[in-house]
Amino acid sequence: MSELTTLAKPVDMSGGFKDFFDTIGLTGGGLVTKGIAAVIAIIALRMLLQLSNDPKGALQKGSFAVGTLFVAVILALYGDTLFSTVTNAKG
Repeated sequence: MSELTTLAKPVDMSGGFKDFFDTIGLTGGGLVTKGIAAVIAIIALRMLLQLSNDPKGALQKGSFAVGTLFVAVILALYGDTLFSTVTNAKG
């Protein structure tokens, strides 16, 4: 008889989405922030792919696209910290 090898310990997910987000280390707000950053990054990549043949216009549109991609990266890295100051405000 062969022995079964356990690859991962069992995790109780009876709490639903909250348990799932806790296992991946994200809150609901953090997940939304990452989703928004992903959408902005896709828009920036599409902007980069649609550059024109005019050198001046291509440089301008390319710089807008790179700036948008930079905003998406910053939002993905620090968005949960930035938005936590808004949602955890004490007055």
